Amino acid sequence: MITAKTSEIDVVQGLDGGADDYITKPFGVVELVSRIKALLRRTRPTTPPKKSVLTCDDLVLDKDSRIVTLDGQPIALTLKEYELLLYFMENTGIALSRERIMEVVWGFSYEGESRTVDMHVVTLRQHLGHAGRHLKTVRGIGYRWEATI
Repeated sequence: MITAKTSEIDVVQGLDGGADDYITKPFGVVELVSRIKALLRRTRPTTPPKKSVLTCDDLVLDKDSRIVTLDGQPIALTLKEYELLLYFMENTGIALSRERIMEVVWGFSYEGESRTVDMHVVTLRQHLGHAGRHLKTVRGIGYRWEATI
C-alpha cells in the first residue's frame, strides 16, 4: 500500500486490512523496488527438492553418498559413468541426444563426430549388468532410460 497517511492507526488499519507492506509518501523508487523484490521472494513458490535416492528395480543411486548399488552390492563407476547414470535416471523416459549428453555431462559442446558418449554408455551397461537393459539406444538420436521394461 502506498499512501500519504502517516499516522500509526492508518498503518495498522492498512496492514490489518490485508496490505503486505505500507509505504508513505514521499518514498524512494529504489526502496519501492527493494520492497517488491522482498515480497516476491517471500511469495515465490518453492520447488520441491530433487530426490536424493533414485531407484529402478534393484538399482539404487544415492546422490548424497554418490554410491550406486545393484541387488544390494555396490558398483564401482568412474566419475563420468556415475554422472551419465545420474543424468539418465533423472530424465527417465526422455530421448537424450548425444550432443545434449556431452553438454551436460562433459560440460562442453563438441562439433563433429565423437564416440565418447557411446563408449561410456558401453562400459556403463557392462557395469550395470542386468540393469543395463534399462538404457535403450534411440536410433539416430542418442539414448533413453526406461524404468519399465
